Amino acid sequence: MSSAHAADPPAEEQIALHRQPGFVSFLVSRLAAVFAMQIQAVVVAWQVYAITRDPMSLAYVGLAQFLPMVVLLLPAGDLVDRFPRKRILQLSWAVQALCSAMLLALSLAASERVGAFYAVLALFGCARAFTGPALQSLLPNIVPRSQLAQAIALNSSIMKIAVIGGPLLGGILYALGGGGLAYAVCLGCFATALVLLLPVPIRFAEASQALEATAWRRFTAGIGYIRRQPIILGAISLDLFAVLLGGVVALLPIYAQEVLHVGPEGLGALRSAIAVGALLMGIYLGVRGIKRHAGMVMFVAVAIFGVANLVFAFSTLFWLSLLAMLVAGAADMISVYVRMTVIQLATPDAMRGRVNAVNMLFIGSSNELGEFRAGSMAAWLGAVPAAVVGGLGTLAVVGAWMRLFPTLRHVDRFDDASR
Repeated sequence: MSSAHAADPPAEEQIALHRQPGFVSFLVSRLAAVFAMQIQAVVVAWQVYAITRDPMSLAYVGLAQFLPMVVLLLPAGDLVDRFPRKRILQLSWAVQALCSAMLLALSLAASERVGAFYAVLALFGCARAFTGPALQSLLPNIVPRSQLAQAIALNSSIMKIAVIGGPLLGGILYALGGGGLAYAVCLGCFATALVLLLPVPIRFAEASQALEATAWRRFTAGIGYIRRQPIILGAISLDLFAVLLGGVVALLPIYAQEVLHVGPEGLGALRSAIAVGALLMGIYLGVRGIKRHAGMVMFVAVAIFGVANLVFAFSTLFWLSLLAMLVAGAADMISVYVRMTVIQLATPDAMRGRVNAVNMLFIGSSNELGEFRAGSMAAWLGAVPAAVVGGLGTLAVVGAWMRLFPTLRHVDRFDDASR
């Protein structure tokens, strides 16, 4: 890594973000990789279900990727802080490209060995454990500190393009040429990502520091650092419990069929509305940003997320439900933007890999457990009560966290997070 920078040179700060060396190339490379992941996720789930005709096989598809990622995230964060992050990202994308090639081979062979698909997905989950911490820790090494918040907003919003378009493109590719064509495109996307990442310069990395002696102490250093930093702990845990309690994505199929009576097309529109809201808000934040009262903006955004989910819970009008999901997606993007910026600025470069690994562990757990919470509560109480309880729970968390983490509430400018 390059030597430490005491401050970003004024000349670097005067360059527009899109003209910063390597930023656009990094952005497009990540977009290509996310497109590959989204296409592959749709196609492999379809193939496995077509082979087994067992709904539980879809759960195993997710589990095969999630469990290895959870197990390896903390060691991955340690490696990201000890070795060149760009090289780790390249290796992780190369392994994911290999997985696409293996799925391509299984498809061309018309294999019905579902265990082989699970094995490839497990390897894919192992690679993803390294991708997340490396990506999150690499961005502050590419752009100046003064432009980091804007870079995070643009990065997050542009990734929504892949989240929206990837599954759609995956379905079209599968319809045109089956799994073989889809996985070939995934392989091409990963190859494109690797090529575009090559010229990206690492200009704002700090000098390597001596790390803890034992592997266990290195792995858990990120957790210890977060516990000692109320701003980071508050931001991560607020998102964890808000999504865990308030998410309604798992309930959308029930609402579409039994409450709104809109069918699969309506279900797709509801899911897309969340991503579209996040995309539009991300673009706005990338252009305008948040200049003051960042901590309170985050709390207000999470509260709006809870209120939007409550509106959705009670709504029997499709247009109102669609609007509620749009607002929920936009509010969630504000929360993500503030949280990621605060975490990046409040974390020393030498700790970013491990702290981002813990953050990703929290995010993954909140999404998986949140869907389990919503589904199990819907089975017990019904879909509408489950959604109402979730929305109220989110508002309760906002109130409690404002009292528990006053330091986060009082963050004004983003630079305050690093003081």
